[in-house]
Amino acid sequence: MTTSISRRSLIAGSIAGTAAIAAPAFAKAAPKWDETVDVIVVGTGFAGLAAAIEAKKAGANVIVLEKMTFAGGNSAINGGIMTATGCPQQKMHGIKDSQELLEKDILVAGAYMNNREKVHQMVTQVLSNYEWCVNELGVQFLPDAIGQEGGHSVPRYVTTTNGSGSGIVMKELEYVKKLGIPVRLRTYVEHIVRDETGRVTGLEVRENYKFPDKTSGTVKRIAAKKGVVLCYGGFAADVKFRMYQDPKLDASLDTTNQPSATSELWRETSAIGCLQVQNDWIQCGPWGNPKEKGMGIGWQFNQTAAAEYGIWVNSKGDRFVNELANRKVRADAIMVEQQNGLKAFAICNEPNVQPLKKQRPGFLEKMLEAKILDKYDTVEAMAKGAGIPLDELKKTIAAFNEAVKSKKDPAFGRYINNDQVPMVDGPWYIGECQPKVHHCMGGLYTDLNCQVIDVRNDKPIPGLYAAGESTSGVHGAVRLGSVAILDCLVFGRIAGQKVAKA
Repeated sequence: MTTSISRRSLIAGSIAGTAAIAAPAFAKAAPKWDETVDVIVVGTGFAGLAAAIEAKKAGANVIVLEKMTFAGGNSAINGGIMTATGCPQQKMHGIKDSQELLEKDILVAGAYMNNREKVHQMVTQVLSNYEWCVNELGVQFLPDAIGQEGGHSVPRYVTTTNGSGSGIVMKELEYVKKLGIPVRLRTYVEHIVRDETGRVTGLEVRENYKFPDKTSGTVKRIAAKKGVVLCYGGFAADVKFRMYQDPKLDASLDTTNQPSATSELWRETSAIGCLQVQNDWIQCGPWGNPKEKGMGIGWQFNQTAAAEYGIWVNSKGDRFVNELANRKVRADAIMVEQQNGLKAFAICNEPNVQPLKKQRPGFLEKMLEAKILDKYDTVEAMAKGAGIPLDELKKTIAAFNEAVKSKKDPAFGRYINNDQVPMVDGPWYIGECQPKVHHCMGGLYTDLNCQVIDVRNDKPIPGLYAAGESTSGVHGAVRLGSVAILDCLVFGRIAGQKVAKA
């Protein structure tokens, strides 16, 4: 018997098969829910807690889920520096700045790959965000210190008094407790449930989960009448997943992130049809120190002291990059030096290390005790100890001192801080720089209401919101340092306000 298949029927069958593969699998029937609330927030970092606070204040019944045994995630070990254009600290130091300049800096660093509407939406709230932190949360920032991260035209970040993002997270957690919002630890999100209409109706979770065993815990289904807010962060600690995006980021590179920065919800949101963009734009922090694991504290010297008030040199004693360029430029420059068999060093002297001592009391001593930083009485001793040619190092320092005096850096065009003085008097401090995988710029594509967009029809997915590092749009190719907290808090609050009104 001969079977005849027409070309038309073959094509029709192929299209139907492709559609079946591409379309997300929605629930055919509503699952049996074990619990029902108005809003479920996933993640206990800056964004998740901000979303929970605003949703609760708007009258919603809210719960917050966290897969680890502790709250805070990467936010708790964040450096505690936040962009705050227009704040009192900027005015105290006579620094001229504007929302327009901040917006331009973010777009330039992002190679204009940013969602301009979202960037504008964020920068218009930069000062009100600072005021919310101080007046509503009770966050304490150093009252007279203002700093400058790479890629910013002027100093514009404030610093928590404890030198950590926990200075904000703990205040958020206190407020969450005051509002009566349950924070459920060891609760792993296994599936996001979409019904036959495409609406997100709740989550399937595992309670009493034991990281990283995805089969641990007891399955429970929680319905969300108003919606789910995803604030699950990035995947910098997930070597396999980050190598899918950028094969260069293999296991030889350390990460600043906590072990919990993994990809399971990046995979799950992709599986249910959420639009994700720019996932391969992953930032390495250039100021990491190879003598310690993870984020550590050595970056405080490499950035806050040497990048802002000192210099970075290679093993030959030459400056090789603008110390205040954006993170990608600096990380790439260090990697090039390493490919040529050279190391990268951060150097600062006693007078210019004073801002670090003021911002982070006791940190310099901790670095010296941990031997991740070395101290020398003279330039000669420092050059010998680090194996840097003395004559070339002296020449480099002398040229930079002229730049400090003239407030112009002909070599790299670096911004010269108003408080900087020529590097003459010792003692001298030196630390090594090593890039570490730090931040995911891409992620879920959201609209101005923080609703996640459906990859099939470019429309918002009903019942699904997101904020923080799980999302894309704000940073483009490169995230400027100190903008992460601003991003997370501004859009976390918006997400919470919008979901509560759904």
